[in-house]
Amino acid sequence: MVVQAMQDIIIEKPYRFQTPYQSTLAPYLFQRFRLVDRFLRHYEGICSHEVRGIEHLKESLRRQAGIVLAPNHCRYSDPLAMAWVLRPAGVYPYAMASWHLFHHSFAQSQLIRLCGGFSVNREAVDRQALDMAVSGLVEGQRPLILFPEGTVFRSNDRLQPFLDGVAFIARTAARRRAKQGKSSTVIHPVAIKYLFQGDVIQTITPVVEEMEHRFAWYLPTCRARTMVERVSRLTDAYLVTKEIEHCGSVAQGNSQERRLQLIEQLLRPLEKQWLKNSPKETTLVPRIKALRLLMMPLLLSDQTPPREKQQIRLDLSRIYTAQQIGSYPEGYLDSPVTNTRLLETVEQLEEDIWGKARVHKPLHAILQVGPAIEVTDQRPAKESVDPLMEQLETRIREMLVELSSQAQVVA
Repeated sequence: MVVQAMQDIIIEKPYRFQTPYQSTLAPYLFQRFRLVDRFLRHYEGICSHEVRGIEHLKESLRRQAGIVLAPNHCRYSDPLAMAWVLRPAGVYPYAMASWHLFHHSFAQSQLIRLCGGFSVNREAVDRQALDMAVSGLVEGQRPLILFPEGTVFRSNDRLQPFLDGVAFIARTAARRRAKQGKSSTVIHPVAIKYLFQGDVIQTITPVVEEMEHRFAWYLPTCRARTMVERVSRLTDAYLVTKEIEHCGSVAQGNSQERRLQLIEQLLRPLEKQWLKNSPKETTLVPRIKALRLLMMPLLLSDQTPPREKQQIRLDLSRIYTAQQIGSYPEGYLDSPVTNTRLLETVEQLEEDIWGKARVHKPLHAILQVGPAIEVTDQRPAKESVDPLMEQLETRIREMLVELSSQAQVVA
């Protein structure tokens, strides 16, 4: 499955809101004939699945609550995999999807809309998308799927800091439903965990050898190392290439220190230029979002000179590199290493080096639905941690810790 390279994510066209199709015929047929299952088996290698905690969702449906389903986001298959949660509940969703996904092909755009998807412009405050999300919750006919992390990170066992859009949408809907005398609005945390059920060493060995050859590593001593050592060396080699590309030399320190240094060297000059003052955000994804919110309007404007547009594209490529470098969590391959962590790291390297990851099968998907979190319309104090998002993040993290223990440890 081809991964979204930067040029596929940055759409240099005026934004047009894409609405979902209201008919339930298409999603019914997709579920009835198991088309989602076939697609995910072929294109993502997911050959089996199980859903846990569905009784929590059924109880919220029985109460006719406004329902948000909030899963972690570690694979491009996650939105489609959520169909397995909804199947036993007998309902169809609305789902917020990034604008760029509607530009891969006309067929994909129509498929997303048929499945209840609507677009969101991540480069601006998209009031149409917010209104669609809130009104869908107020009506309460379909659950709404929102990914709090905002983007895909392949490290299934680690969560990225949550963005606050989920809480804003849920609270706004809760306030409107209360005014209309309707039942409460709830958020169900959903933990998605993928387990590799094959021989991971046999599966990734040809991929690792191909990457080693790309770095001109041909000595037998390279292959004599353990697979964990070989993959770790490749992640460091990729970091070295980016350090030399952007800084001209390799920095001092361990791999994690150097990753953080490179991210700062990529983002800090842009933040000084575009944000003027020190950035309010400290974590990677919100920092990237803050920069893109300022860059994209100028890139799309007809008034921006071509030379300035080209510079913006270069700056966006630096931001994209920072996001790539941040996709290798500290200690992810520390002992004991599981087969899924090893596979995820190899897939991340494939994406970063070649722009696409191969399909590695068989994967088994576990989707665990947590108990409902009641949403009130009370807003948190400014500059304070949002208790709703904190509770959601804690719940998903706890479920992922439990599910991660089911992965096989690599000998």
